[in-house]
Amino acid sequence: MPADVATSMHLTPNDIHAASERLADRIRRTPVIWIDEDSLGSTHPAFWLKLESLQVTGAFKARGALNSMLASPIPAAGVCAASGGNHGQAVAWAARLLGVPAAVFVPTTCPPVKLQRLAEYGANVTVTGDVYDESLVIAQAYAHQTGARLIHPFDQPMTVAGAGTVTTEFLEQVPSLRTVLMSVGGGGLFAGALTALAGLHTTAVGVEPVTARCLGAALDAGSPIDVAVSGAAVDSLGPARVGRIAFDTVTAHHAPRVEVPDESIRSAQRTAWNELRIGLEGGGATALAAILSGAYAPASDEIVGVIASGGNVDPTTLAER
Repeated sequence: MPADVATSMHLTPNDIHAASERLADRIRRTPVIWIDEDSLGSTHPAFWLKLESLQVTGAFKARGALNSMLASPIPAAGVCAASGGNHGQAVAWAARLLGVPAAVFVPTTCPPVKLQRLAEYGANVTVTGDVYDESLVIAQAYAHQTGARLIHPFDQPMTVAGAGTVTTEFLEQVPSLRTVLMSVGGGGLFAGALTALAGLHTTAVGVEPVTARCLGAALDAGSPIDVAVSGAAVDSLGPARVGRIAFDTVTAHHAPRVEVPDESIRSAQRTAWNELRIGLEGGGATALAAILSGAYAPASDEIVGVIASGGNVDPTTLAER
């Protein structure tokens, strides 16, 4: 088993720092913008928005995939991954950067725009299964048969450490942040943020769609369990089971979380496009939906940051009709 593959591991801020050093000059330092109370066509709390949707491959996933591949040797058979689309693109891009082969397995819910990008990055793409977890089973079998290294999207330590660099970068850009909102699927971004913020003055808040709440279900049950997932963000926040690393980290930190309905996510997508001309996929708009809908209500003096985690979407689907 590769050194960075584990079902559970205690990460530290040093792991995030090491990831930042590995990724320096290989990924984009994504911009932040200030959103005041009435700049989006309706009244809402003011906040900082970090546009990780402008990251290489269009999502934060590039950080975790590349960090994982740089952290330990890659076999001759290359790498493989299962993905709803964003992680697959990240693995394909990183593999092309490092000159190794990549096989990516995606479910039938993978949008055409993501399939196109996977092909453009040169990955060997297989559409299999109706949901991400079914694609993962096939990817695991492929890794076993070929010797390729499986790069998990959210439940490998070095993938989580790479994701954590989003939050450390955000704090470098806005040191006064007290709260950072982020979407939760398998939980890698959330676990990375909690690790990066350990011992600091800033709190990470996870935001889940009510139709894809694998973390919430796990917390209710006391351990990760399989749940049915669907809805506006299923292509990027659609695993049926939260990662063990995320569950252990969230439990240890007693981390806060909120949930948002699909209509709030779609509304946040439309608002980001119509008012800012920023294209966000459902998962990328989930944290934004929390603050625009009031699902997360900050204190009057609370300085809030929101991570727009992904922008792999066809903009023609976002405009108001």
